[in-house]
Amino acid sequence: MASSEGLSIDQLRRDAKRLKRGWEAGEAQARDRIAVHPPRKDQDALRHADFLHVIAQETGFASWPALKEAAELMGLDRAQKQQRLKIALYHGQNGVVARLLADAPDLAHGVFGLGCALYDKTEVLRLLSDDPGLATRALGPRRPILHLAFSRWIHARPDLQDDMLAIAEALLAHGADVNDGYPHAPGSDHLLSALYGAIGHADNMVLGRWLLDHGADPNDGESLYHATELGHHEGLRLLLGAGADPKGTNALLRAMDFHDHEAVAMLLAHGARADDFQSADVGGEAPWVAPALHQAARRGSDRRMVELLLEAGADPARTYKGAAAYPYACVFGNRAVQDALEARGAQVPLSREEALMAGAARGEDRAGAYVDPGVLPEAYADIIREILHLPGRMDQVQRLVALGLPYDRPDAEGLTPVQLAGWEGLPDMLRYILSLKPDLSHVNGYGGTLLSTIIHGSENAPDRESRDHITCLEIALHEGVALPRNAIRFAGREDVAAFLGDWADRHPGQVV
Repeated sequence: MASSEGLSIDQLRRDAKRLKRGWEAGEAQARDRIAVHPPRKDQDALRHADFLHVIAQETGFASWPALKEAAELMGLDRAQKQQRLKIALYHGQNGVVARLLADAPDLAHGVFGLGCALYDKTEVLRLLSDDPGLATRALGPRRPILHLAFSRWIHARPDLQDDMLAIAEALLAHGADVNDGYPHAPGSDHLLSALYGAIGHADNMVLGRWLLDHGADPNDGESLYHATELGHHEGLRLLLGAGADPKGTNALLRAMDFHDHEAVAMLLAHGARADDFQSADVGGEAPWVAPALHQAARRGSDRRMVELLLEAGADPARTYKGAAAYPYACVFGNRAVQDALEARGAQVPLSREEALMAGAARGEDRAGAYVDPGVLPEAYADIIREILHLPGRMDQVQRLVALGLPYDRPDAEGLTPVQLAGWEGLPDMLRYILSLKPDLSHVNGYGGTLLSTIIHGSENAPDRESRDHITCLEIALHEGVALPRNAIRFAGREDVAAFLGDWADRHPGQVV
């Protein structure tokens, strides 16, 4: 696909027709584009409007009517820049925000949601005085208080803190709801609240405190869980101090993912139960949580963490998807859990399959031996995907592959091991899994390809500062994956965008 920069609506319509012809001819590139932006479940009956939808999504708009309306109001180029600004503010791509505003200082002028997200008090108050109803009117999928709460601009402009709070006060005075939210997914009745936006999404403690002081509900089903991911405890303290109940939130298990002993202790002190986990999440089963000792085993928790859990009542006899805690710890190679359970006399025998996999964790090679997938407990189905990011696990992964464990199986979110290796920014693991010839056309449950998953990881993976996502991108591109031009445009890290732009210049035939 050609770049959408400077294109007209008519040119984009022609691109939709080309996409339709490519789809009908079975072209791989067209199939991949439809898979990333599926217009409907029944892909055997796609109409022209469906291909227009894909073009709109690729251009950064939710739908073709939204793109067309914006283009007619202000011209396609300005509409695209405004849309890029909205995305950058939401995702915390503050360098992109600064560049867009430097290029067009009036880009957000007259756009109420953008004014809120940029903490432009003067503009927001001016627009409110002209039309007080703006405070409660939906602007796209979110109302203004949500544009304010989900903005990450505070990290670039902390000097605008007072203006941000003044906007919050003005919105509240004009009828905004501090417990407002928007659907987690189209058609879902699970809402992502303003409080979650401020604390869990934007790491904006100032606004989070303001929302709680003005009646926001700390038990919104999201904020406490995501407050464990911030690398500090201010959000947890705010929420627990406001009466947040950890039970049923999976916050304890999420804190364990980061080996955060203090957060785990705080949550236990406020009523979290060690074996209380919610296995059903929005959209189905939550594969990232398990009973506490199983979670400790697969996340590489240390003995201190395991003792905290056992003292809080974690049950060594609890099973998870057909696996007891002790064999599970042996298979995942976690000595801390094994030792703690052995000290309590809680070890149980391993099955043949568990013994083979535990041997792989200990470094044993069993040439010619294979696990029987027919009897393998479901608990171990995604073990390669679950351990590949842990330090020093390459040999274990290779031994598990030799035993016949699936190395290209999508998990409940549609993520495959090769995509996770890229998301984590692990070049050696990525090279190894690519040597096994996984399906590079796979699109995960978030609409991500291998390339876009690596880019997303470069901006969002917890350990991104110490990982090498650019080398992962280079490996994937050498493998022949396509480089969508919009991947360059939407990359939030300057070094990633520069690398992709340079690659596009040197390999124009790979750009779609």
